[in-house]
Amino acid sequence: MPDSITAETKFLQNMWDGGEAARLAGDPLSLLRYRSNLLGADLRITNFGGGNTSSKFELADPLTGEPVRVMAVKGSGGDLRSITNAGFAMLHLDRLERLIGRYRGEAHEDEMVAFYPLCAFGENRVAASIDTPLHAFLPFDHVDHLHPDWAIALAASANGREKLDEFNSRYGRHIAWVPWQRPGFELALMLRKAVADHPGCDGIVLGSHGLFTWGDSGRDCYVNSVKTIDQMGEFVDDHVRSRRTAPFGGQAVTGAIDRELTAAAILPYLRGAVSCERRVIAHFERSDEALAFANSAWAEPLCDLGTSCPDHFGRTRISPMFVRWDPGQPVGDGLKAVPYHALQQRISERLTSYRDAYVAYYKAHARPDSPALRGSNPSVVVIPAVGVFGFGKDKREARITTEFFVNAVHVMAGATALEDGGVAPKALPQVRHAEDADAFASFHNYVALPRSQAFRIEYWALEEAKLQRMPPEREFSRKIALVVGGGSGIGREVALEIAKRGGHVVVADQNVAAAQAACAEARKVSSAETGMATPLDLSVRESITAALRATVLEFGGVDIIVNTAAIYPTPEPGAGESDSAWGRTLQINVTGNYVLAEEARRVLAAQNLPAAIVLTSSANAIVPKSGSEAYDVSKAAINHLIRELAVRLGPLVRVNGIAPATVVAGSSMFPRDRVIASLEKYNIAFAQDETTEALRTKLAEFYAQRTITRRPILPEDCARAICWLASDLSAKTTGHIIPVDGGLPEAFLR
Repeated sequence: MPDSITAETKFLQNMWDGGEAARLAGDPLSLLRYRSNLLGADLRITNFGGGNTSSKFELADPLTGEPVRVMAVKGSGGDLRSITNAGFAMLHLDRLERLIGRYRGEAHEDEMVAFYPLCAFGENRVAASIDTPLHAFLPFDHVDHLHPDWAIALAASANGREKLDEFNSRYGRHIAWVPWQRPGFELALMLRKAVADHPGCDGIVLGSHGLFTWGDSGRDCYVNSVKTIDQMGEFVDDHVRSRRTAPFGGQAVTGAIDRELTAAAILPYLRGAVSCERRVIAHFERSDEALAFANSAWAEPLCDLGTSCPDHFGRTRISPMFVRWDPGQPVGDGLKAVPYHALQQRISERLTSYRDAYVAYYKAHARPDSPALRGSNPSVVVIPAVGVFGFGKDKREARITTEFFVNAVHVMAGATALEDGGVAPKALPQVRHAEDADAFASFHNYVALPRSQAFRIEYWALEEAKLQRMPPEREFSRKIALVVGGGSGIGREVALEIAKRGGHVVVADQNVAAAQAACAEARKVSSAETGMATPLDLSVRESITAALRATVLEFGGVDIIVNTAAIYPTPEPGAGESDSAWGRTLQINVTGNYVLAEEARRVLAAQNLPAAIVLTSSANAIVPKSGSEAYDVSKAAINHLIRELAVRLGPLVRVNGIAPATVVAGSSMFPRDRVIASLEKYNIAFAQDETTEALRTKLAEFYAQRTITRRPILPEDCARAICWLASDLSAKTTGHIIPVDGGLPEAFLR
């Protein structure tokens, strides 16, 4: 092993803190967690959920009290960056070793997984991953298995073995090469043999896969991993810099367009198209490197080949979908006019061929006991001049999927940079069995995973079992809701309720600070990536358009639109409502809703997915009063607007509303001065030093006495009704207004 403790690195930083390690010295599991967290914190070292770490040490057997050798290894589905002590599987090493005698050969290796729980130490019941024997059978106390882009670039190179020899010579290393083998028991035995066959070996590159490193202590293992990856980074980077040709064959598309405008225009159609089997959420990758790849001459053939590392492939499927597209001719300012309809047509045509190819791939490799086809849509779409889009069940998965493909782009860039003279080797080093040689394909030195091997991973029975163990999705999973007026009152409760039920929420409000605060609360009850805040002024069409565009760029489209925002003009005592107050009330409360629906219609029509709009009316729409004519008339207009929109936007979009009685709690329409004025109007006793919320409670209790149920109407009551109308539970209800008024006889329909 090189003197990795003192050697400096070029790209990565040694983050090992001796003080922190000393504090954990008596706890080997915590030291492993610490090492794992450090490795997972840098995506250049390993990607999200990728890689595995382990440590072997002695513990007292809880049954006998005798010291026994155990191995702690990252559990199935864990992530190194966020893993805690509870995320590691603990197993008896001697029992794992005995499994070698039970092994019946590669054709039966999956059956070995059932034995891992029988090797569990004590009460540990963390599911052991498929990588468990890879760590157990290596004769080292501390082992890291990682997927750094630089290492995979070597592993996915047609001349990878020769380049590894060159690397070893340059850096004085003794890293061995192991050809491609699907992770599992067979690969574990191959790794053990590789170490035995190469005395002094200080690491292993797995063909088309990744890197193994180790050390005598947790610190040595960590620093050896960092040093090895950094050296490989320097090695690949030197080749990139020394190339005389442009990356990926140079740029085939060079014209500039407004990428964000184009993405916002095309994403609803694209999201809808790839949601034909099951709704997905989108992520738009804006990086320059993603755009450079999408615009390159080699992008299409490299996309067709697909990824190599099984960690990448598990997210990106057999290959991303490349959309060949000419963005148009330059116009006066140098930007190109974007023919969106032409791009939609190209996407439609390409999706048809992609799905046909995917179904053919499934049929070619499926066996009678294979899991059923999981859909034929791509999870990554590459569009020249625009960039890369990823899709998943939620925003987090969509982002991670896109990141994995960017990792794959790094691998392709490194592998093509390692090409020597443009002549492919006669035999690819990834090939273990000669009869499989024809299944491996390469393009400019980059070697992709064969379709047959890709299928064995994608439709692996063990992976299928893992998917079946996933908890059921929630009511609003895969849905995107734009909640206008979400900064306070009913809108805030709607945002929180949808977030609790698994939805993605965009909190829109004229009060940006309130929207951000409500969004932060929504994230707490859901996750950090399922919410965003945006300003929206219902009196300005451009503001509505901008909020919808922000929603599309963040999540790919919109499925639910809720508006709870309105204004209630307060006339001067003894005076009627002014012309300006009347006009502004109708502009915001009526025209604002119409414009919101009209602008949303463009997105919803492009998506072509069932959607719901829920507007907020009021009991005042039915009950005539004195002094609130503008507000009451505006709400009466909303009632009919709901019916008109239901007719116009159906059958794709359902439009409904709620009609609450006065909601005082948390309402921005009830500031302290209006509450006091109402209390004085109704001769309700109060003290000036009482809090605003206390005053609101008094007023709400007074209003409640007018109803049959005698209970105040709360924001959460309205939110639940809105959520029912927005959900699939009301799939056959449109054009209706649900009263949420506690039973207000004056508002009974006549």
